[in-house]
Amino acid sequence: MNSQSQATLAIRPYQVTDRDAVVLLWHDCGLVRPWNDPVADITRKLTEQPELFLVAHLEGVLVGTVMAGFEGHRGWINYLAVAPAKQRHAIGRALMTRVEELLLARGCPKINLQIRASNSGVVSFYKSLGYSEDAVISLGKRLIIDEPPAA
Repeated sequence: MNSQSQATLAIRPYQVTDRDAVVLLWHDCGLVRPWNDPVADITRKLTEQPELFLVAHLEGVLVGTVMAGFEGHRGWINYLAVAPAKQRHAIGRALMTRVEELLLARGCPKINLQIRASNSGVVSFYKSLGYSEDAVISLGKRLIIDEPPAA
């Protein structure tokens, strides 16, 4: 990112007025799946540590998001997204740096994140930030089945 665009990048907590732009960004980045209603995910996040849901604006346009949480043992990262046309301009790095600072301020000793197997291209990005693969098996169980959003 050049110094001019760096000066105009603003990272702040999500606001309700960001919703449509966030959902569009997540779709553009391929993060939305039929079983994940993005509006429901946003609504749920706003009930738990909403200050850890960050958005990045560049010259007034929403270009990035990151959603984090801390349950006292581990921090988690979800929905890191950067507009495809703005990727490789250090926006993702800036979002991760800021959310790591917020988690560290809460006393978070370790951050975990999961990457879909189909999104292996981002592994090198996370490794460049100091993340490494853990020798774990990720298991999941859906407790609430989201209906696909109406078209």
